[in-house]
Amino acid sequence: MAVSAKKKAVKNSGYRKYILLFWKLVGGAVLGLLLLFLLASWGVFGALPDETTLENPEKNLATEIISTDGVTIGKFYKENRTPVLFEELPEHLVNALVATEDVRFYEHSGIDGRGTLRAFVFLGQRGGASTITQQLAKQFFTKEPSRNIFERGIQKVKEWIIATRLERRYTKEEIITMYFNVYGFLNQAIGIESASNIYFGKAPRNLTISESAVLVGMFKNASLYNPLRNEVGVRNRRNVVLAQMAKYEFIPESLKDSLQALPLVINYTPQGHDEGIGTYVREYVRQHMKKWSRANPKVDGTFYDIDSDGLKVYVTIDSRMQRFAEEAIDQHMAKLQKEFDRQNLKNKIAPFRDVTADEIAGIMRSAMRRSERWRILKKAGKSEKEIIASFNVERKMKIFAWAGDKDTIMTPMDSIRYYKGFLQASIMSMTPQTGEIKSWVGGINYKYFKYDMVKTGRRQIGSTFKPFVYATAIDQMHMSPCDTLPNTPYTISAGKHNNIKEWSPKNSSGKYGGTVSLRDALAGSINTVTARLIDRVGPRPVLDMAARMGINTEDILEVPSIALGTPDVTLYEMVGAYGTFVNEGVYIKPILITRIEDKNGTVLDQAVPVAKDVLSRETAYVTVSLLEGVTRAGSGQRLRGTWATNTPVYKRAVTGYPYDFKNPIAGKTGTTQNNSDGWFMGMVPNLVTGVWVGAEDRSTHFGSTAYGQGATMALPVWGIYMKKCYAEEDLGISDGAFNIPDDLSIETDCEKWIEENAPTDTDPDEFDFN
Repeated sequence: MAVSAKKKAVKNSGYRKYILLFWKLVGGAVLGLLLLFLLASWGVFGALPDETTLENPEKNLATEIISTDGVTIGKFYKENRTPVLFEELPEHLVNALVATEDVRFYEHSGIDGRGTLRAFVFLGQRGGASTITQQLAKQFFTKEPSRNIFERGIQKVKEWIIATRLERRYTKEEIITMYFNVYGFLNQAIGIESASNIYFGKAPRNLTISESAVLVGMFKNASLYNPLRNEVGVRNRRNVVLAQMAKYEFIPESLKDSLQALPLVINYTPQGHDEGIGTYVREYVRQHMKKWSRANPKVDGTFYDIDSDGLKVYVTIDSRMQRFAEEAIDQHMAKLQKEFDRQNLKNKIAPFRDVTADEIAGIMRSAMRRSERWRILKKAGKSEKEIIASFNVERKMKIFAWAGDKDTIMTPMDSIRYYKGFLQASIMSMTPQTGEIKSWVGGINYKYFKYDMVKTGRRQIGSTFKPFVYATAIDQMHMSPCDTLPNTPYTISAGKHNNIKEWSPKNSSGKYGGTVSLRDALAGSINTVTARLIDRVGPRPVLDMAARMGINTEDILEVPSIALGTPDVTLYEMVGAYGTFVNEGVYIKPILITRIEDKNGTVLDQAVPVAKDVLSRETAYVTVSLLEGVTRAGSGQRLRGTWATNTPVYKRAVTGYPYDFKNPIAGKTGTTQNNSDGWFMGMVPNLVTGVWVGAEDRSTHFGSTAYGQGATMALPVWGIYMKKCYAEEDLGISDGAFNIPDDLSIETDCEKWIEENAPTDTDPDEFDFN
């Protein structure tokens, strides 16, 4: 018995030793873990973010361009990130995240004890232990997860510490919001606002439950569950999220079943700099903001970074009107280009006309030296000989075509000539009473044609300059639209008005004789009458008036021939100037950017309208009255539904007809020498819109005025655009009459005469500078 008791005592002593060792190990582990946390919190394993950093985590925020109707039409960014508020997140989106990623989110303080224990016991086989707060800490402060087990363990400890600090610093709603705002969803989508717009074309607040489940599903692995590359995987992951929502009673089982049965529907809307609406507007804003940031430094003396400081740039553009303008250009130019190409099939020097081989070679050399390829190779240190040789080596490339981009093989020099053959177009629309630009399209495709023909490009304006001559005559001599002048050949002698030689303009119709009213002369764009008017008033007063209306006249010669539209002017200037007529003689400089705010909503800059009186209300109205005649009996009457629909021009080159407008419209077409440029300026009481069409080189043009005049090239764009605008009644585009001054003393009622003597719709805009 004694021996047995002794053996039992020895045995119990052995157990106690193991038990004691066990608790020593547990205690050591706990103390070690506590020491690890303590050392990590002291920064022994690397600095932790301080309180200031936790309050203001450094993340790049995109600068937004916001339209007047509240739509983000563009962004500048290093990371395409735009923060949203918790109130902007739909409840089902938040519920989907919590149900899938951290169901006890509202119960823990940054670390989920149950989840952590489960992960340790089952080695992560039954789910991880990271809470939403830990994942947020990882997004903010872990640059790259280490592959080294020890280092990754240290990173995990840091994330735990940061998570607890974040929980003390922020509310649960703020943590949820920050997590949605920082996560990368691929395809240039950083944060829920970008992801929602890129994958579904809508703001987060408008997401459906199914769409929310798709985006929440991407939190597991955005690369694996990329909606553009893994449709089956994304749909399955969406259904897992929906199942989690049903499991935790955020949605009923019946709704889960119906949603899981839905197909995956993605509305991919890329937000690259070359894509989306308003690309030319966005580039103008970018250049403006670069200059603005240098002229408006922060309080600490540093400059705003438009790619990361989260500025908000509010513009006057209406996203609907911008879309209508782009659609109008696309619709008409695709058809016009097809006709242009058809007419060039037998043109041996296509796309050029009326130039020699040496002149063509000069055009091509100049284009080659201005090209991006030349710039890159020059910067790389290549010799001129090497660069030129590279332009004649065939290579694969993607080229623009109206039917869609094409993959092809050609030499860079051939591609230059290919692009020379495209007709370009631009349109700008403005509210004359405020100067607010409502739409701005600088070309047919920004990705391939980046040169802006609204504010940068200058082209001859043809007969659209004539209203400045008429307005000067009305202002100086109190002339009436009903006043008549001889329609006979007219010569201004050499030496007069700075003429080097005598100037005898011809009428494009070749018809002369009798007298004609000013209204009929402008409607028919009769050159001899315009010549008589500028001879009476002189070129200088006309230029002075044009300058007061926003036209840059510094390089315009003070000679009579300007009356027929020889000057080069921008579309931006022309729309602003024509706005003066509608705005009762008051010029308001066109405005695009109304204000700039920082990421906190503080206003950094606010636009101040620039306005000045230029004409009397009477002169402005009489000029508008004259321009109404153009759309009733001149080249602009095509807007009324009077086109000869059996003609080749109508069948091959006209888009959107009949326009069949019944409301008052004032307008003017313009066509330049050799049909290189076609213009149309159209006005209603609260909107002025200008359209230009032409090629990059003036030697690329139609062979006849029937196709090359402004009424064929540019007017249809205006017609399509305005029909779309009128169909959107909320825009409030006026279809009423222009305001008549109470003290009008000049007779404008010549309707009876016009009805009896309406000119035919021929080629009213072509003119001869000889």
